[in-house]
Amino acid sequence: MIAYPALPISTKGATPGLLHWSERADVAKDIKKFDAMNAPLNAKLVSTPLTKIKDDPTLYHYAIEDGAAVFRTWCAQCHGSGAAGNKGFPNLLDDDWLWGGTIDDIYTTITDGIRSTTDEDTRSAGSGMPAWGDVLEPQELKDVVQYVMSLSGEKADPKMAKAGATVFADNCAACHGDDGKGNQDLGAPNLTDGIWLYGGDQATITKTVTYGREGVMPNWNKRLSEANIRAVALYVHQLGGGQ
Repeated sequence: MIAYPALPISTKGATPGLLHWSERADVAKDIKKFDAMNAPLNAKLVSTPLTKIKDDPTLYHYAIEDGAAVFRTWCAQCHGSGAAGNKGFPNLLDDDWLWGGTIDDIYTTITDGIRSTTDEDTRSAGSGMPAWGDVLEPQELKDVVQYVMSLSGEKADPKMAKAGATVFADNCAACHGDDGKGNQDLGAPNLTDGIWLYGGDQATITKTVTYGREGVMPNWNKRLSEANIRAVALYVHQLGGGQ
């Protein structure tokens, strides 16, 4: 709720009984009223295991409605109003998850964030996609980019891609896997599908490999209530991509 500065009140010509009325006070009263009404549901939402909430239709419906409101308020700025994502911000409608798409995985990501500086339990603090521009030789970098493009079916130079496969095995497979299908435990994306967080064209992949990527997902446990976090996790999970 936006807080507005108090305005001076003139009592001249005031209608008796309205002198102490304010819209802000009425809104605050309404919020307090609805909070009290929803308190039992919020308490149940917090106490019920996330995987069991769907078994209670009333509680699940409440969680989805509340989660949608939380998403529109706090998440849509990055992930889009329809949750289809933006460049550097994941699409939450597909089944491609950097850190896992189960309800528990989503809850943890929302709670602790990714590479957040304000939560010691954040996912993979201090990590990210390393910058390989100062590690690989210029030709090795070009070769591995061609190999990565070939993994997702993009047109690539066969000779360079073959050389890039060796570069990949020596430097990239530890995170992305020998087959390039990624590792959700490390937040390493699958490179064999057509889903790219920053873009899958040659120029963008070259930039990613050269300079690295260290996107940040805020931890929301200091801004949202436990009930709100659970509600928005359930909302995101049911959008279509939850595992």
